[in-house]
Amino acid sequence: MKTEVYGHFHPDERQFVDKAWEWVTHAGEYHETKLTEFLDPRQGFILQSLVNRHPDVIVTWEGGHAEAERKRALVAPDYRDLDQEDMELKVLAITSGEQKFLALEHGDYMGAILGLGVKRGKIGDIHVLDDGCHVVVAADIADYLAMNLTGVHRIQVSTEVLPLSSLRNSEVKLEMMDLTVASLRLDGIAADVTRLSRSKILAPIKAGRVRVNWKVEEDPSCGLKDGDMVSIQGFGRFKVLEVGSLTKKGRYRVQVGKFV
Repeated sequence: MKTEVYGHFHPDERQFVDKAWEWVTHAGEYHETKLTEFLDPRQGFILQSLVNRHPDVIVTWEGGHAEAERKRALVAPDYRDLDQEDMELKVLAITSGEQKFLALEHGDYMGAILGLGVKRGKIGDIHVLDDGCHVVVAADIADYLAMNLTGVHRIQVSTEVLPLSSLRNSEVKLEMMDLTVASLRLDGIAADVTRLSRSKILAPIKAGRVRVNWKVEEDPSCGLKDGDMVSIQGFGRFKVLEVGSLTKKGRYRVQVGKFV
């Protein structure tokens, strides 16, 4: 079965497919449960796809709130009631009395946490708020982070571990961009969003550093459509909000939201 599904996924994803299929088969055949680390939406799609192929396995998801991007999964045999299962999540609240603290961004918090030697899979969504930051984390590292995270981008901070029910999630902020492009190709739109030349944007695409809907995309001619999420390592990410009508010169009007 596992070999059959390889064709549906990128070769770079095979390692995760192997791991996910092991979780599924162990749940279905050996009655084991598996609480995963935080998975991104692409990994979540892969796991859900494999669970759907096994009639005796179910999965539940939790990331702190309904629109969470990164979530933990609990894979279990189908006779288990997962409604009351503890998904072992906590909230790390980060605050500071320094004025510069309010200028910190998502990447600053991420860098400070990963700089403590924490694996990315232990960290869920990071919510930058007007007066601080709430980070969804695996419960087993919450106290470690609270004790050791004393600074973010050279700014002294205080931390507190809160229950998941205390999570304050932030609204997504987008910088709106209205583009007119010759085609809906990935390289063309990405070049305009990042303000790089077409030739320079080819390098990260061909190096496997670009993901479309969290899947590695190495084809510069890949066509984008409404709702597509594009991330470029080192340049952030953007979402195609609307592909509009053609101009008189036959160019596409495209509205893009760049995450800030």
